Amino acid sequence: MGFAYTYSGKPVILSEKGFMAYAVNYFLKKKLALAGMVIMLAFSFSAVFAPVLTPYEPDTQFFDGLTLEGSPLPPNAKFRLGTDLLGRDLLTRLLYGARTSLVIGIVANGIALLIGAVFGIVAGYVRGAVGAFIMRFTDLMMAFPALLLAIALAAIFQPSLWIVALVIACVNWVQVARVIYSQTLALADSEYIEAVRSIGASWPRILFVHILPHLWPTLLVFGTLGIATTVLLEATLSFLGVGVRPPTPSWGGIIYESQSYFLDAPWLVFFPGMAIMVLSLSFNLVGDALRDALDPMRRGRNG
Repeated sequence: MGFAYTYSGKPVILSEKGFMAYAVNYFLKKKLALAGMVIMLAFSFSAVFAPVLTPYEPDTQFFDGLTLEGSPLPPNAKFRLGTDLLGRDLLTRLLYGARTSLVIGIVANGIALLIGAVFGIVAGYVRGAVGAFIMRFTDLMMAFPALLLAIALAAIFQPSLWIVALVIACVNWVQVARVIYSQTLALADSEYIEAVRSIGASWPRILFVHILPHLWPTLLVFGTLGIATTVLLEATLSFLGVGVRPPTPSWGGIIYESQSYFLDAPWLVFFPGMAIMVLSLSFNLVGDALRDALDPMRRGRNG
């Protein structure tokens, strides 16, 4: 089976073997994408093996973790990245905070992809009143600023790790639905779908066997790029005080707690801020490379 796309309104079909070979070779040539992949794996390793990488618990307050004046300690031999305002090891909290960010990123983005894909495929294939209703509802959701909607939803419910993930998913599915809808429209009108329909194939078979496989590359790109957006949104919600509740470590929460020490203890803001930036950048680099690799028309443009 080939992979079908549309470019300038025209269907493009590549064999599965040729498509995958091109995509893998293109991706492996992108040094920035490979660097982003290494960073992603490093953060994932740190999140999973945080109890092994640090001897401390994220909520342990050390008697020697503050100065005599009660201020956080700068980076030193015992506390490699210093301590926070309560005398807790900052490195430990960053490692456990990576777990929070990645769990929310994967769960929230996975739910958003599922909702957006289902709505987009149904609206694009069924059309009519059902499709119009789904897409007008999507337009209504897109009319609300994502951050304000997320803040409102997070304020209504009692924030927790899973609630925050659901809130972020509820505001991120609309972009997926819009793109999947347009691609499903193009695929449903293509000649090979008309041929399958003419031989009596049922609509579930057409959707799941002949349309959905061609949408996987788009969903894969959205899945990668969406995690970066989700990590940033989670950090923003935590910084604003409506995200993951203490004592659960969160990079945005660490920055929120350390606002008053910005000048006296800049490491409390610098290190979690760098972690957010580097992790988001790594997912964006990988996502951009995947988007280019999975675009069959780029092979024609670049040779």
